[in-house]
Amino acid sequence: MESLIISLVSGAVGGNVAGAVLKRFNLGLLGNSLAGIVGGGVGGQLLGMLGAGGLDGIVGAVASGGVGGAVVLVVVGAIKSVLAK
Repeated sequence: MESLIISLVSGAVGGNVAGAVLKRFNLGLLGNSLAGIVGGGVGGQLLGMLGAGGLDGIVGAVASGGVGGAVVLVVVGAIKSVLAK
């Protein structure tokens, strides 16, 4: 249970970091956080099922959550920018 919470929190952080670095995909604080939380949850679960590439516990949860959050933010930001044209 704690690894899921860590994945969600690190996903929110990953989404906000990705939004700050990649201005084109920035959805604002709330949008970045929500996309990051979704990505962190999904990424944490997927990489947990796959074994997280050798990462265990907190480190694996932080890595998978952060990466998952950033990936979902980029995907949602790209879809938003395509639909806005």
